[in-house]
Amino acid sequence: MNDDARLSRRGFARAAGVTSWAVPAIVSARALGREAPAAASERITLGFIGMGTMNRYHLGALLKRPEVQVLAVCDCDTTRRDSARKTVDDHYNKQATKGRDAAHCRAYNDFRDLLKRHDIDAVVIATPDHWHAIQIIEACKAGKDIYCEKPLTLTIHEAKVVIDAVRKYARVLQTGSQQRTEFSGKFRTACEYVRSGRLGKILTVHCGLGGPSHPCNLPGEPVEPGLDWDLWLGPAPRRPYNSILSPRGVHKHFPNWRAYKEYSGGGMTDFGAHHFDIAQWGLGRDDSGPTTIRPPEDPKAEWGVRYRYDDDVELIHGGPGGVTFIGTHGMIQVDRDKLISLPAEILKRPLERKDVHLPQARSHHDDWLECVRMRKDPIANVEVGARSVTVCHLGNLAYRNPAESPHPSGVG
Repeated sequence: MNDDARLSRRGFARAAGVTSWAVPAIVSARALGREAPAAASERITLGFIGMGTMNRYHLGALLKRPEVQVLAVCDCDTTRRDSARKTVDDHYNKQATKGRDAAHCRAYNDFRDLLKRHDIDAVVIATPDHWHAIQIIEACKAGKDIYCEKPLTLTIHEAKVVIDAVRKYARVLQTGSQQRTEFSGKFRTACEYVRSGRLGKILTVHCGLGGPSHPCNLPGEPVEPGLDWDLWLGPAPRRPYNSILSPRGVHKHFPNWRAYKEYSGGGMTDFGAHHFDIAQWGLGRDDSGPTTIRPPEDPKAEWGVRYRYDDDVELIHGGPGGVTFIGTHGMIQVDRDKLISLPAEILKRPLERKDVHLPQARSHHDDWLECVRMRKDPIANVEVGARSVTVCHLGNLAYRNPAESPHPSGVG
């Protein structure tokens, strides 16, 4: 793509006004859950944007789905995008002997070129956080449904803007808050018991996770051929390349751009987007959030922010890993590898029909694909993702502005 075709850096930053392609949505008849490959006309066609560790996981999982066809991948690193393209082509060439057509996957450097394709129904976005809002908005304008990794946005304003875009263009968006559907239903079960009153009146909720992000102070390094560093930065401030931000090639770890506020919100948005999301779910606050936020007394502390809801429930950043609900009748603690209560009898008594039973699915991908087919909201829809990440951002603001308290919250 030549320089004239690129958006300017200033244009990147205007998330709500980026150049769009008015591509109508392609909604064909699709059959989910079939053992045999679906006919080509019935498949949900996908493009993948950002081929790091997380999207390679999504790619591997979705390639196995008979109702899906992967048509394109995108990454600003040549090695990552070529590796992803080869993964797709190798998979479909092997499947050709089992009644499925061989396919050729296209690889793109720039996500906008992928979005121009009329034959792609939906995209899976797993880029650094500072790109999410722009890519969601542009996907909506292009008529694509979206699976976007958490945290959904880099700022509170972006959270409001992406809600507006998804609703305006009638798109299906699933936030990658997999704790709502995965991990053997531990988190869903905990929330059902809390919302069914098994703990009595909820007093506090503790979320044990990392702290805020900080300004990027990494030294510059030479940029090796094969990486479009300017495109990686996109709407972020211009700065020299550093391999900590974008390790070259097909790496197997999660790069530490998450530690720097230009690109992410640190532990507050990384696991905060998971654990604060479960706190919101357990409190029945998917359509709202805390009303005030109070920084810790120590202005240098990176834990201890306290959120308060309008019913006086307090959400606290800090405590054991995972999410701990404390009520007048006991406690429930949940993490990916545990679900316990004190007293133990709380979780031993099964839920009854009259109790709260939250939505469930076999997997986060199952839920998204079914909702794409049925044109309905998934379990972690755009407002869920936006409000959960707003809790994270409010915490980061409290740590950065310790003298200013309390802070109102909300995404509108």
